Amino acid sequence: MNAMPKVFVAGPVSWNRLVMVDQLPEPRPHTVFARAHRTALGGTSAGKALNLAHLGAEVTLRTVVGDDEPGRAITEALTAAGVELLAEVVPGASEQHLNLMTPDGGRVSIYLDLPDSGRARPDERAMAALAEADAAVIDLAEHSRPLLAAAREAGVPVWCDVHDYDGHADFHRDFVDAADYLFLNDDGMSEPDLLAFLTARVAQGARVAVATRGAAGAVAASDGELHHVPAAPVDRIVDTNGAGDAFFSGFLVAHLGGADTPTALAAGAAQAALCLGSPDLAPR
Repeated sequence: MNAMPKVFVAGPVSWNRLVMVDQLPEPRPHTVFARAHRTALGGTSAGKALNLAHLGAEVTLRTVVGDDEPGRAITEALTAAGVELLAEVVPGASEQHLNLMTPDGGRVSIYLDLPDSGRARPDERAMAALAEADAAVIDLAEHSRPLLAAAREAGVPVWCDVHDYDGHADFHRDFVDAADYLFLNDDGMSEPDLLAFLTARVAQGARVAVATRGAAGAVAASDGELHHVPAAPVDRIVDTNGAGDAFFSGFLVAHLGGADTPTALAAGAAQAALCLGSPDLAPR
């Protein structure tokens, strides 16, 4: 493995308005005062790219942005962090969210805009970067879906994060089936179902299947075993955005460096803790 692993990432990026509130609003008409608010880079692929770069990986990110000011802000933030960006610019808006966030990690994300990515297709630059990568991270998005098959054809291991997958949603199925390394969180399944799902995915061909469990740590199925790791301690949670992507990235870089599954889980937990203590998607 290279001293600096090459990782190809494909998926969504966004420009977000983050609004901090004491608690998430109840579903009734009323007034809420924000504790603070700011704009910032968002999106699961941006989170992974930034954390991978922070960990020393050589990162290429293929994504889609709109021809607007948020799109230019996204591009500037990623390139400033050392990410090689292959951004297809489409007419109209970039992806934007309004995120309501609480001090204990609660969040409601409201989609404000999405880019018109229906005609966006990976170009020759993306295919060349993919073929040279040590790992292909293909995140949930229609414009990244074609790269699942492309990575398989190129013989590059596929890493997918299906977030709060419930075990049934059709949108996620191609990503679940293609993943050599599969990640999700525990929001969509009960614990018995989650453990059974991880074990089944490995039996059906995945090399490793990992579920993050928030403050309860994470669990992984590999080589016929279940491995558990506690969450790494955090002195003060500053911002929960990007913590799952940080865990994914810590695990990936450790794995590419030769770590076994328990060691890679611990590396993921450590990177997530650093992210939780940072106001950004990745530690500074």
